[in-house]
Amino acid sequence: MAGDGAAKGSQGLDLSQYDEEQVRLMSEMCILLDENDKAIGAESKKHCHLMENISKGTLHRAFSVFLFNSQNELLLQQRASEKITFPDCFTNTCCSHPLAFAAELEEKDQLGVKRAAQRKLEHELGIPPEQVPLDKFKYLTRIHYMAGSDGTWGEHEIDYILFIKADVQVNANPNEVQSYKYVSMDELKEIISTADEKGIKLTPWFKLIDTSFLYKWWAQIDDLDKVVDHDTIHRLL
Repeated sequence: MAGDGAAKGSQGLDLSQYDEEQVRLMSEMCILLDENDKAIGAESKKHCHLMENISKGTLHRAFSVFLFNSQNELLLQQRASEKITFPDCFTNTCCSHPLAFAAELEEKDQLGVKRAAQRKLEHELGIPPEQVPLDKFKYLTRIHYMAGSDGTWGEHEIDYILFIKADVQVNANPNEVQSYKYVSMDELKEIISTADEKGIKLTPWFKLIDTSFLYKWWAQIDDLDKVVDHDTIHRLL
């Protein structure tokens, strides 16, 4: 566990109860946004995910990757127990944040978000960057949502949805991912529909995307231009 000296940060919150590596990652600098997805500054991951700041309007940029293999099966992951937000929850392939440095702030062709996605696919799932080249990511749309994890932590994001179809090698980082599996569309529908009775926890953004968009996008996996909407920020609040 993190030592007391490193554990106490802004607002006096003691993080010593959490995993040391996950506490370290809380110092990464996320991109602050206005409600129209304009970058207006930077704040730590910790700051952006505290409900006391979210309740005051703190909003940051994020992405959600949906990776499909050549059989059109979706790669799901279960978040590690060590995660500070939404531990043990099943979710889409990779969900994280572009950081506030030049390469990941670049907005042309969503290159910053795509670079962050490539970086985190390697960090969380051990997927080599050359297996998920930037030009293979398909940016579909953006989703604005808010969700609590517990009384302290939560999310308030404008989330870029990225699809990619690739056969990849997975070598999951156990500090990030406790399990993963490929599922067909019917298998995912079964998981979602029985999650409550089976005690399966799902991330809130994954449930929102599943309910509102996922299956119509999945059905067009080989012709995604039909479902692209770069202009709309879908407000799922």
